[in-house]
Amino acid sequence: MLDALSLAFGQIADPAFRRPLLKGAGLAALGALLLLWGCIEGAAWAVAGAPGWIGWIAGTLGGIGGVMLAWWLFLPVAVAISGIFVEEVAHAVEARHYPGLPPARGAPIAAQVLWGLTFGVKMLAVQILLLPLMLVPGIGFVVALVVSALVLGRGFFEGTAQLRMSVAQGRAQARARRWSVWGLGLALALLSLVPVLGLFVPSLGTAAAVHLLRRG
Repeated sequence: MLDALSLAFGQIADPAFRRPLLKGAGLAALGALLLLWGCIEGAAWAVAGAPGWIGWIAGTLGGIGGVMLAWWLFLPVAVAISGIFVEEVAHAVEARHYPGLPPARGAPIAAQVLWGLTFGVKMLAVQILLLPLMLVPGIGFVVALVVSALVLGRGFFEGTAQLRMSVAQGRAQARARRWSVWGLGLALALLSLVPVLGLFVPSLGTAAAVHLLRRG
């Protein structure tokens, strides 16, 4: 798993890989800004009309809460966008590291976008369900990280596998490599917590999943 992620980072200098990486990061950043704006505006609307200093305090706390909520929900937005670039990223990785492979059968763009949206909705549901756990000091964060890692790892692996095999075959491959897939998800979940670096998680996750699929 670490080798797969290391190879993904090592390909950033490759223009064929860097193009979808930067495009994905740019769209993820735009999504994050819109999410941040929406959360802050929503908080401001909720306390509108509150009298004097109470309104100021409520607005300040609401703004802080909006920022935290946007940060927590950023990952589902980023992975939902990733479906647009999964084939371009996978093709760049295979061309660089596995040139002997026959051309991938690919997947229709509609199927890739649908995969990204489904992945994003799953991630959003998990993030919302795990939100109360974040109020439990220590153990809450650990449990949230473990569960998020499972969803992230399987999502990126199966989404990448669909370019060369059926959905059922991709799921079977994910089960056969369950610990490596979970480890990849854990690494990506941790990376997503790092400002700016989190923008690149979808492309790096796709690239690392290609290596896991090829190398086991």
